[in-house]
Amino acid sequence: MSVPAAYLGVILIWATTPLAIQWSATGPGFLFGVTARMCLGAVVALALLRLLRQPLPHDRRSIISYAIAGMSIYSAMLAVYWSSQFIPSGWISVLFGLNPLVTAVLAAMRFRENTLGPLRLLGVLMGLAGLGIIFGEGADLDGMAAWGVFGVLFAVFAHAGAALEIRHIQAPVPALAMTTGGLLLASTLLLGTWAIAEGTWPQDLPARAIGSIAYLGVVGSVLGFSLYYYVLKKLGAARIALITLITPVGALMLGKVFNDEAISAQTAWGTAAILVGLGLYFLEDRQPRRNATLAVERE
Repeated sequence: MSVPAAYLGVILIWATTPLAIQWSATGPGFLFGVTARMCLGAVVALALLRLLRQPLPHDRRSIISYAIAGMSIYSAMLAVYWSSQFIPSGWISVLFGLNPLVTAVLAAMRFRENTLGPLRLLGVLMGLAGLGIIFGEGADLDGMAAWGVFGVLFAVFAHAGAALEIRHIQAPVPALAMTTGGLLLASTLLLGTWAIAEGTWPQDLPARAIGSIAYLGVVGSVLGFSLYYYVLKKLGAARIALITLITPVGALMLGKVFNDEAISAQTAWGTAAILVGLGLYFLEDRQPRRNATLAVERE
């Protein structure tokens, strides 16, 4: 598969996922929604792995990678689904736009990577300003909306940290196998959590919720995670995080058109601040290559 096609696929899936998450939890509840999605995803991923006769590597590095991926999926998705009850679906994508900024900070702290130059530091500050604006609106709406923002922010840190760790381990695991291993662990943990917390089949299960769960289980989980890990191995965590510069606007528009979600001035300003921060982040990434090109031309 070509990297550009996989990259575009991740963009489309990530833009539609927040709205589908909210729809899948309306009726059956957020815990059933996320559990059903991940269990369906795990079954489909395992079936595809067997159909394509791909192995599921079980060396030490691979198992560690599955564990990191599984715990990340479990904790991040649980937080996002819980938060989706209290905030507009478009906010989820906007807040996940902070992912590359968080990735850069964690890379500098965890692996001592020199990833925070002047423009990137300014980008982080702009991202924090945008987060503050959106958090302020959440606090104005009601207290639970503010907690919803915190929940998605926790998911961003879990997602970014796991991507860095998996990239650092460099286990020889194909994208579909990585997805399968992560989903098997995450679905097991979620099934246990659902059994303890609820354990009963939901009485209200609308057709829209069923369709959203099916879409997220097959497309969002299996295809989405497979494309994500494929591009991650090819381009790295920082480059794939560029996707979060594109998806927030699409997610906000989808929420407005299909879910009647208002886009207030505060939301627009907060989103703009985060996108400007991301632009500064990636602008610094381009500067060394431009300088190197100029040096070659002078020679």
